[in-house]
Amino acid sequence: MADTPRDRQAQLLRLGDALQAAAGGADWDSLGRHVRALGPQLQALARLGPWSAPERAALARLRRQHDAAAAAADDAARALGTHLEGIRANQEGWVAYAMHSETESGASRP
Repeated sequence: MADTPRDRQAQLLRLGDALQAAAGGADWDSLGRHVRALGPQLQALARLGPWSAPERAALARLRRQHDAAAAAADDAARALGTHLEGIRANQEGWVAYAMHSETESGASRP
C-alpha cells in the first residue's frame, strides 16, 4: 500500500472490490484473507491523517461491500448446513440401500 493520503481513496476502493469479488466468486478462503487483512490496512490508512469527503464515501462503500460479503458468507454457511442436515437425515436410508444392494449382488453370484 502506498503511504500518501491522496492514494487512500483508490486503496479503499480496491479493498472493497477485493471483498466483493471473493464473495461473488464464493472464494471463501480469499474472502477470509481479505477480511483478516482489512483491520490492519484500515489502521495504517487512518494514521495518514483526517479522511477527506471522497475517502469517507469510499469508506462507506467499503462498509457496504463488507456487509454484503458477510451476508453472502452467512447465506452459504446456512445452505451448507441445510445440505449437511439432508445428508444426515438420509444416511440411514443410504446404508439400508447399500446393504440391500450388497445382499442382492451376493445372492446372484454362483
